[in-house]
Amino acid sequence: MPYPTDRERDRPWVMRTYAGHSSAAASNELYRRNLAKGQTGLSVAFDLPTQTGYDPDHQLSRGEVGKVGVPVSHIGDMRRLFDGIPLAEANTSMTINAPAMWLLALYVSVAREQAEAEGRDVDEVLAKLTGTTQNDIIKEYLSRGTYIFPPGPSLRLITDVIAWTVHHVPKWNPINICSYHLQEAGATPTQEVAYALCTAIAVLDAVRDSGQVDEADMGKVVARISFFVNAGVRFVEEMSKMRAFTALWDEITRDRYGVTDPKARRLRYGVQVNSLGLTEAQPENNVQRIVLEMLAVSLSRGARARAIQLPAWNEALGLPRPWDQQWALRMQQVLAFETDLLEYEDIFDGSHVIQAKVDEIMAGAREEIARVQDLGGAVAAVESGYMKSQLVASLAEYRREMENGERVLVGVNKFETTEPSPLQAEGAKAIETIDPAVEKAAVTAIEEWRTQRDNDAVERSLATLKERAQTAENLFEATVDCARAGVTTGEWAGALREVFGEYRAPTGVSAAAAGGGDPALERVRERVRETEAELGERLRILVGKPGLDGHSNGAEQVAVRARDAGFEVVYQGIRLTPEQIVAAAVQEGVHVVGLSVLSGSHLEVVPHVVDGLRAAGAGDVPVIVGGIIPPDDAALLTERGIARVFTPKDYELTGIMDGIVSLIRERHGLS
Repeated sequence: MPYPTDRERDRPWVMRTYAGHSSAAASNELYRRNLAKGQTGLSVAFDLPTQTGYDPDHQLSRGEVGKVGVPVSHIGDMRRLFDGIPLAEANTSMTINAPAMWLLALYVSVAREQAEAEGRDVDEVLAKLTGTTQNDIIKEYLSRGTYIFPPGPSLRLITDVIAWTVHHVPKWNPINICSYHLQEAGATPTQEVAYALCTAIAVLDAVRDSGQVDEADMGKVVARISFFVNAGVRFVEEMSKMRAFTALWDEITRDRYGVTDPKARRLRYGVQVNSLGLTEAQPENNVQRIVLEMLAVSLSRGARARAIQLPAWNEALGLPRPWDQQWALRMQQVLAFETDLLEYEDIFDGSHVIQAKVDEIMAGAREEIARVQDLGGAVAAVESGYMKSQLVASLAEYRREMENGERVLVGVNKFETTEPSPLQAEGAKAIETIDPAVEKAAVTAIEEWRTQRDNDAVERSLATLKERAQTAENLFEATVDCARAGVTTGEWAGALREVFGEYRAPTGVSAAAAGGGDPALERVRERVRETEAELGERLRILVGKPGLDGHSNGAEQVAVRARDAGFEVVYQGIRLTPEQIVAAAVQEGVHVVGLSVLSGSHLEVVPHVVDGLRAAGAGDVPVIVGGIIPPDDAALLTERGIARVFTPKDYELTGIMDGIVSLIRERHGLS
């Protein structure tokens, strides 16, 4: 958004809701309704197969199609997604990372088609496109998990997208450096600022060194870099964080890259407030949490977000309904249009209290940035596991504070007495559910797509893509050719997998510091030792992430606490098939299998693990599952043989470990 002068009333930020599910047609209808309600930008949520470069009929896509976003498998889906929405007039944010080049190529191709259909100049239309591709792969290795390729080739794809957009789509933000998920993975305010800026340095260095952008144009590159941040409920600290972020970005872009234009050096960021901080217990409390977190990124005019999207009050329960998203949009509109927030200059300028907190965050961030640069930069710090282990350790400390009551969560670990909520009254449908027929329809649709296209053209375009991927040539135009030929998402990613290979990021679990001094944890350790003595072997737990869900924070914390409790832990990271989990459980001779699923695919993927264990002769190994699982689904899982189901309200990990020991003893006939 353009910045007004200090004498003008500030303009409202772009207002979005993160949305998309089921199909391109259903999501298009949702987008049109949201725009009619006053939303000023679109924020596209893609499903996990799309985010990880698979088609709906791939084995790993089972149970994941259309759950956490819209499936976009080819240009036909992209046409349908934006049917009736002129892209030259839209402001579209696309939360897509590893396949960002592919989705942007589809978007650009549809914009070209719209221009040609209207008889408009294509270049003129492309020059008007505004929006963002998230395209930050570093944080995927650290937190979100939707990476595909190793860090080097991934950074090359990011560089190619930035270079192409600077020359051809000058108003587009080709990357949204995303510290949002870093906070959800445990980052302190200092770590969030430091690691996001380390990513920015890695990206800008790569663009500068690629030779695709003249040194004189680096200011244009910097001006198109945007950030996507998180805001927690400690809103004074979070607001100070954004002032520190703003000052450090100005300093780095001026001193390291020689950008002289102050406007180009402005920190341009959007925000979604902390979704994983929302609670299943007393979820109505999430409304005030969301409002307070929104204030953190809107109160300080000099560090104000230029785009905001808010989660819904019931996201800890499941997929929000359109009404829930409308409520979140209305929160933004009341703040922007009913209050006097936008009428004043920065109300914190001159505050010694705020400045002291800003200085503290800046000093800590500078130290951490220097540490990462000494390790060789962000990519090296990912590959070594340094940054991941720091986040896992920070989140472990946060959980200990929550469990011992140092950190209060109203309705969770304090003030738990409550009246029945009318928002969750009997018979009320509190969340959106996705019809299982959605996946079948998507599989049928992509099979039909493959029969209707020119497959010779598809093969030629994929061959060219692979050939150019083995050179230093920019891959964007080759990707556009694939899009227009009818290549699918899985085929594009598959071609580059052949050239670049795949990657499994360090989990950070082994390097996380062990907890000590907790009497409850010591009692569980003693029970583990007693049980091992009676069984004559170490107690072993396998922690697994089936399907494509990359939200590994919970699984990592379970693995760390299980290790601290004395278990031998088998944790192989994310994105495993049920067959791989079963094979590992049998090979390692584990006593219990713990699965973590936050994507809504639990009813499809979890029973496959139970069935697989029975088929392998290990049906006596209990399976437990944790995640965002509605009560009705929990009952169905129990019927299918799941021993225990845990949801966000079950926050006491030490108590969960104690229950797991009891479960193992029960299964082995021990008193």
